[in-house]
Amino acid sequence: MIYRILPALVGGLMGLQALGWITNPATAAAGLGMPLLEGMARSTQIGDFSAFFVCVSGFALFGAWQRQGHWLISAGLILGAAAVFRTLAWLVHDAPLASVFIGTEITCAAILILCAGRIHPAEA
Repeated sequence: MIYRILPALVGGLMGLQALGWITNPATAAAGLGMPLLEGMARSTQIGDFSAFFVCVSGFALFGAWQRQGHWLISAGLILGAAAVFRTLAWLVHDAPLASVFIGTEITCAAILILCAGRIHPAEA
């Protein structure tokens, strides 16, 4: 049961982020340490971040609900990739090290991937 609850919590957290990007993007952007951009950049920023959080949330929640680990792995891979590319931005592109965000992404990705290997359809 815990292998369904933990991914659902991660999915819920990501869902709240998605809701923020959809309903109040200025606050959502500020929460991630960035301004809300102008012009075409705003469309890209809101569209890409909304898609990111909606998909991660949906994959995590669907995987927990259906007891299908491959959905959890999908969500975990996206979060893990975000952590990798944030780190790469720091190493290569002189971005500040976003350690809090990287830590959150790694933790959530680990939860999802570890639970994916332990959740089974027969658990019903």
